[in-house]
Amino acid sequence: MSDAVVVGAGIIGLSCAVRLQQRGLRVTVVTAHPVEQTVSAVAAAVWYPTRTDGTSRVLDWARHTFDELADQARQPVPGVVMRPTRMLLRTPVDDPPWWAAAVPDLRYCPVVPATGTGPAGGVVAEWRCTVPTVEMRPYLDWLTRRFVAAGGVLRQRDLSNLAEAGQLAPVVVNATGLAAGRLAADPSVHPIRGQVVLVANPGIATSVRDEHHPDGSTYVHPRRRDIVLGGTFEPDVDGELPDPATSRAIRARCAALVPELAGAAVLAQRVGLRPGRHGGARVEADPAPPSGVTQLIHCYGHGGAGVTLSWGCADEVASLVSAEP
Repeated sequence: MSDAVVVGAGIIGLSCAVRLQQRGLRVTVVTAHPVEQTVSAVAAAVWYPTRTDGTSRVLDWARHTFDELADQARQPVPGVVMRPTRMLLRTPVDDPPWWAAAVPDLRYCPVVPATGTGPAGGVVAEWRCTVPTVEMRPYLDWLTRRFVAAGGVLRQRDLSNLAEAGQLAPVVVNATGLAAGRLAADPSVHPIRGQVVLVANPGIATSVRDEHHPDGSTYVHPRRRDIVLGGTFEPDVDGELPDPATSRAIRARCAALVPELAGAAVLAQRVGLRPGRHGGARVEADPAPPSGVTQLIHCYGHGGAGVTLSWGCADEVASLVSAEP
C-alpha cells in the first residue's frame, strides 16, 4: 500500500506526486485519462500568472515555480527553456505588475512612437523579461518517467468518489482539475475553453503577448519546431472541437503582431478546457475527509495558470501532507 495517492495526472498532479516522493512517501497516481490526454498536454505553457488574483500566497506559488523551472532549464530538463518575452501594453503604467518580484530581469520599455490604428497600433510600452517556457508533451513524459523511476505507481482508473482513493493510501491529494466540481462537490469549478493554432516555426525565438488586443487576447509562443498561436479564454464554454473561423482570426491577429508568421504552415488546431474556479485555486486540507481517508488535500482550480503555479502549489501540498493530521 502507498503512503499517498494523487488523483489526477496533469501538471498539478504529477508535480505534487514528485514532491511527495521527495519527502520520502510512497506514492500512487490515479488518473481517469492517459497523461497525454490531459488538458495539460495542450497548454501553451509560458510562465505567466494569467487572469490570476495577485495575493501574496499566489505570488509565492508563482515565484517558487519560476525558480524551479529556471533550475530545470539549466539542467536541462526536456521541454523547458528560458525564453525572451515581450508583453505589450496599451496604456502607460507607473507601477510594476504584482508578479514582478518573481521575475529577475523584468524591465519597462516605452515604445516610441506609438502610432497606427491596427492591432499593433496603440501599443505604448512593453514589459520585457526572460521567463520559463515548457513544451508540455516532452515535459509530461519526463515527469512521468521521473515519478515511475522513483518507485511511483501510475494507475488509470475513473473514480466515482474520493473515498475510493482511500483504498490505495491513507492520504489523498485531489488534483482532478475540472472533475473536482463533481468529486469535491464544488460548484465554483467551471471550464474555460481555450483554442490555439500550431504553425511551423520560421525561426522566431521571442514570445509576444498582447493581453489587451482589441480583438481578443493574443500570444505567439515559439517552441523547438513549432509556434503556439493563441488564443481564446471562454469561461463556462465546454465545446472541444476547434472552430475554423476562430483559428483564422487567431492567425490573423498573430501575423499582424509578428509579420514573419505570414504564410507559416498550419500544423494543428487544438482546444483545451482549463479548470477554472471562482475564487481562485483551492489548495488546502479538507477539514472533513471521507471515511477511510486520514488526510484529504485539495489542489485544483488553477485556470490558465497551472504550469505557472505548479511547483509552488506542490510545495504547499507536500507541507500539508507532512503535517500531523
